[in-house]
Amino acid sequence: MVRDDGKRNFALRAEDGSEESVFSGSTPRQAALKAARRLNPADSEDAAERVPLHLREKGTDKIHKYEGWAWNETAPDDKPDWMPDEITEANVSKQGIEHLDE
Repeated sequence: MVRDDGKRNFALRAEDGSEESVFSGSTPRQAALKAARRLNPADSEDAAERVPLHLREKGTDKIHKYEGWAWNETAPDDKPDWMPDEITEANVSKQGIEHLDE
Protein backbone atom coordinates (compact mmCIF):
# COMPACT_ATOMS: atom_id res chain seq x y z
CA MET A 1 0.00 0.00 0.00
CA VAL A 2 1.26 3.47 -0.83
CA ARG A 3 1.70 5.89 2.06
CA ASP A 4 0.77 9.56 1.90
CA ASP A 5 4.39 10.47 1.09
CA GLY A 6 4.42 8.10 -1.92
CA LYS A 7 6.61 5.45 -0.29
CA ARG A 8 5.74 1.79 -0.03
CA ASN A 9 6.73 -0.75 2.61
CA PHE A 10 8.52 -4.00 1.75
CA ALA A 11 9.06 -6.87 4.19
CA LEU A 12 12.29 -8.88 3.90
CA ARG A 13 11.29 -12.55 3.83
CA ALA A 14 13.46 -15.37 5.15
CA GLU A 15 13.51 -18.79 3.48
CA ASP A 16 10.95 -20.09 6.00
CA GLY A 17 8.52 -17.30 5.06
CA SER A 18 9.00 -15.22 8.21
CA GLU A 19 9.30 -11.47 7.79
CA GLU A 20 11.81 -9.90 10.16
CA SER A 21 12.56 -6.45 8.73
CA VAL A 22 10.59 -3.82 6.84
CA PHE A 23 12.20 -1.37 4.41
CA SER A 24 10.47 1.56 2.74
CA GLY A 25 11.06 3.19 -0.60
CA SER A 26 9.30 4.63 -3.62
CA THR A 27 10.41 1.61 -5.64
CA PRO A 28 11.17 -2.01 -4.73
CA ARG A 29 14.81 -1.47 -5.83
CA GLN A 30 15.24 1.36 -3.35
CA ALA A 31 14.08 -0.92 -0.50
CA ALA A 32 16.30 -3.76 -1.79
CA LEU A 33 19.36 -1.47 -1.74
CA LYS A 34 18.61 -0.62 1.90
CA ALA A 35 18.37 -4.32 2.72
CA ALA A 36 21.60 -5.09 0.83
CA ARG A 37 23.54 -2.50 2.86
CA ARG A 38 22.86 -4.62 5.94
CA LEU A 39 24.66 -7.62 4.45
CA ASN A 40 28.13 -8.59 5.64
CA PRO A 41 30.36 -6.39 3.42
CA ALA A 42 33.31 -7.80 1.48
CA ASP A 43 36.63 -6.03 0.93
CA SER A 44 35.77 -5.20 -2.70
CA GLU A 45 32.79 -5.37 -5.04
CA ASP A 46 34.37 -8.21 -7.03
CA ALA A 47 34.86 -10.31 -3.87
CA ALA A 48 31.33 -9.69 -2.54
CA GLU A 49 29.05 -12.69 -2.09
CA ARG A 50 25.71 -12.37 -3.85
CA VAL A 51 22.78 -13.13 -1.57
CA PRO A 52 19.12 -13.65 -2.57
CA LEU A 53 16.75 -11.00 -1.19
CA HIS A 54 12.98 -11.53 -1.30
CA LEU A 55 10.87 -8.47 -0.51
CA ARG A 56 7.09 -8.75 -0.14
CA GLU A 57 5.25 -5.55 -0.87
CA LYS A 58 2.97 -4.90 2.11
CA GLY A 59 -0.72 -5.06 1.24
CA THR A 60 -0.12 -7.20 -1.87
CA ASP A 61 0.83 -10.77 -2.75
CA LYS A 62 3.89 -9.66 -4.79
CA ILE A 63 7.38 -10.82 -3.86
CA HIS A 64 10.16 -8.88 -5.56
CA LYS A 65 13.23 -11.12 -5.95
CA TYR A 66 16.70 -9.57 -5.99
CA GLU A 67 20.29 -10.65 -5.74
CA GLY A 68 22.20 -8.28 -3.46
CA TRP A 69 25.82 -7.74 -2.45
CA ALA A 70 27.75 -5.27 -0.28
CA TRP A 71 31.35 -4.16 0.03
CA ASN A 72 33.46 -1.66 1.98
CA GLU A 73 34.83 1.40 0.23
CA THR A 74 36.90 4.40 1.27
CA ALA A 75 34.77 7.49 1.88
CA PRO A 76 35.24 10.40 -0.55
CA ASP A 77 37.73 13.17 0.31
CA ASP A 78 34.97 15.77 0.66
CA LYS A 79 33.02 13.71 3.20
CA PRO A 80 31.36 15.45 6.16
CA ASP A 81 33.10 15.24 9.55
CA TRP A 82 30.57 12.77 10.98
CA MET A 83 31.09 10.20 8.17
CA PRO A 84 33.50 7.33 8.91
CA ASP A 85 36.60 6.80 6.75
CA GLU A 86 35.20 3.52 5.42
CA ILE A 87 31.59 3.17 4.19
CA THR A 88 29.44 0.27 3.03
CA GLU A 89 28.29 0.32 -0.59
CA ALA A 90 25.68 -2.05 -2.02
CA ASN A 91 24.11 -3.08 -5.30
CA VAL A 92 21.20 -5.29 -6.35
CA SER A 93 20.09 -7.10 -9.48
CA LYS A 94 16.39 -7.88 -10.06
CA GLN A 95 15.63 -11.56 -10.62
CA GLY A 96 11.87 -11.26 -11.08
CA ILE A 97 8.50 -11.04 -9.36
CA GLU A 98 6.59 -13.90 -7.78
CA HIS A 99 3.04 -14.00 -6.42
CA LEU A 100 2.12 -15.73 -3.16
CA ASP A 101 -0.34 -18.60 -3.32
CA GLU A 102 -1.63 -18.06 0.23
